[in-house]
Amino acid sequence: MKDNLFYLKALVEGKSSIIQEIYQKNFPKVIKFVLQNKGNKSDAEDIFQLALLQLVVRYKKEKFEIKSNFEGYLFTVCKNLWRRELNKSKKKVTNTKEYELIDDSEDMALALVEQKKWEIFSEKLELISENCKKILKLFFAKKTYSKIVEAMQYSSETVARQRVFKCKAKLTELVKKDKRYKSLKE
Repeated sequence: MKDNLFYLKALVEGKSSIIQEIYQKNFPKVIKFVLQNKGNKSDAEDIFQLALLQLVVRYKKEKFEIKSNFEGYLFTVCKNLWRRELNKSKKKVTNTKEYELIDDSEDMALALVEQKKWEIFSEKLELISENCKKILKLFFAKKTYSKIVEAMQYSSETVARQRVFKCKAKLTELVKKDKRYKSLKE
């Protein structure tokens, strides 16, 4: 079985047969996600290319390690890039004037920082108790407190709110203690 490092090195070295394999395994999921979220096939192609480029640039720069599986990691990078693109398009204003195109390197750097923050968050989420993980996953999925009470069998919404608060505080504490987080804030 091929490991994460195998795929990263293949991307960096431009091994076309492995890159083709990456496309065949992963691109259909990205197309589906983008189509379900206000995009088209061309958008999906752009996002997928950008994600692969981001992985190559980052690996060349810092030889990072993927802790999850490669396919899941690549899909998360694509999702984050597409969500970022959707947020940018919300802020755009149609204008008939012509402007010079802006260099995308700053935008790519910001996307990379967001990805690193996501990695730290995911890693620290795995360190908290199973109970807290379950509560926070419900909370992040935007479940109401009444649904959290039901799922966790708490006595009241007040108890659910307190548990969510304590679990978020614990997760935040773990994230803030991480030296990578501190360097990203600077």
